[in-house]
Amino acid sequence: MKSWATALLSGGLFGAGLAISEMTNPARVIGFLDITGEWDPTLAFVMGAALVVSFLSVQLAGRDGSAAAQPPASGIDASLLCGAALFGVGWGLAGLCPGPALAALISGSTDVILFVGAMVVGMAGFEIAQRYRRPPTHAA
Repeated sequence: MKSWATALLSGGLFGAGLAISEMTNPARVIGFLDITGEWDPTLAFVMGAALVVSFLSVQLAGRDGSAAAQPPASGIDASLLCGAALFGVGWGLAGLCPGPALAALISGSTDVILFVGAMVVGMAGFEIAQRYRRPPTHAA
């Protein structure tokens, strides 16, 4: 199967799973994060199922000894920690993260459209900042 077809099938399956589990609904996510109020454990079950599928996939992919199944050896650095913190804060405040936000675009919700727009601007800003942060490498 062509790589674009595999990506399309995988993305469609992922989006359908998010929609079926209602993870495109920010109220579900915020309900999960509200441990002192009316806590909604739905997200825990979705994450648990995703971990099982991911674990099995990595195990099957690694059987041929390919390096693709191995995590990167870059380690934990300030960039990773800052990115994870920003992701978590944004997710907690908005109730959306990139995958569910893209899947929720089909709803036409103004809030979702604004979120995705802000996400794209943030990603572009990061790319621009990275260009100024590291000098370009030249091949010999």
